[in-house]
Amino acid sequence: MGLPITLSEIAPRISAGAFILNSGLGKRGADAEAAAGMHGFASGTYPFLKNLDPQQFAKTLATAEIAVGATLLAPFVPTAVAGLVLTGFSGGLLGLYLNTPGMRKPGSLAPTEQGLAIAKDVWLLGIGIGLLTRGTVDREPRRVRKAAKTLAKANKKAAKAQRRATSTVRG
Repeated sequence: MGLPITLSEIAPRISAGAFILNSGLGKRGADAEAAAGMHGFASGTYPFLKNLDPQQFAKTLATAEIAVGATLLAPFVPTAVAGLVLTGFSGGLLGLYLNTPGMRKPGSLAPTEQGLAIAKDVWLLGIGIGLLTRGTVDREPRRVRKAAKTLAKANKKAAKAQRRATSTVRG
């Protein structure tokens, strides 16, 4: 049995996974000032985060990024699952971009200088949607071919068994 990943899925999973994993590893030891900055930025857009301690938020964010990166890098994780995880993660990042004042030019989706660092994460959303699509819709013909192959093998075995049974009855 092969892995639930194809050659065409390796590059996007490695590029996004390594990037996110590295980001999470870098946040593990965030000092109080860095944690407060990350927390302030995120809680300004997502008010439900305000009740979290900044250090706890930084640890949680680091753990989440490490988990997302590891999910993408693990070849035994089905592509649809990896795509779903990446799409959810990048959706949160783009939510920051879309909902934080000053990230976009007025009346536009175009980023300001401050928004450019987060707007570029749209590539993660593109990879996530691509993996999700590849892992679900594009895999269906592969399942059909596999089922047809299994059915052909079963028919071959049944025909062979029938020939043996017929020759035993005649003999």
